[in-house]
Amino acid sequence: MSEKHLRQSIVEACLEMNRLGINQGTSGNISARNGTVMLITPSAVPYHEMRPEMIAAMPLAGDYGAFSGPFKPSSEWRFHLDIMRARPDVGAIVHTHAMYATILSILRKPIPAVHYMIAAFGGPTIPCTDYAPFGTTELSALAVEGLADRNGVLLGNHGMIATGSDLGQAMWRAVELETLARMYFHVMVAGKPVILPDDEIMRITERFRTYGYRPPTAKSKGKAGPPKAAPAKTAVRSRKANRRKRRA
Repeated sequence: MSEKHLRQSIVEACLEMNRLGINQGTSGNISARNGTVMLITPSAVPYHEMRPEMIAAMPLAGDYGAFSGPFKPSSEWRFHLDIMRARPDVGAIVHTHAMYATILSILRKPIPAVHYMIAAFGGPTIPCTDYAPFGTTELSALAVEGLADRNGVLLGNHGMIATGSDLGQAMWRAVELETLARMYFHVMVAGKPVILPDDEIMRITERFRTYGYRPPTAKSKGKAGPPKAAPAKTAVRSRKANRRKRRA
């Protein structure tokens, strides 16, 4: 994907976060790896006013904290940059203050394996970190530690982070994380949840290598997908033709 398209995708993902209800206002932020730089949402710019050229670019190596662009990068640039430096497999990061994920982070409750979809995050739990003020090196260290072998983490009294090999996967995981958080919250209200065993989640984790969101690749473009449903008008004409044949 070209840098131009990646910048546009970040803007569209920000709007989609709020449309899906997994973020409010400008409280979230998004970054994506682009070669040797990280593209990240600017600080304090309303999403409906954001344009691709407003996205800040930060080098992944070299002068720590340097950026180019007309606006400063998000106040959370430290954990975005440090995660990408620590995790070469991470191509995009989505941070939101999604309601149920944030509630659990306030309760300091990691999400256990209440549903097999937790395997999308690489293990049987989604951990929750301690609290540190936003934008600090302390918060960044907690985030990197919490994501050591996971693709999602709750930040104590703050919100959540979801990662992916590309922006589509990071967004998909952000939605799944909030869904798991919502499930867990309501189950705790209703009663005591049955937690799936670790070995089962590890088996499902292996299956997730070929399940769920898959980043598009050049090889996959030519592969046959599931059969598409016939257009409604075509299907109706086919049924009428079959009835005429039977009457004949």
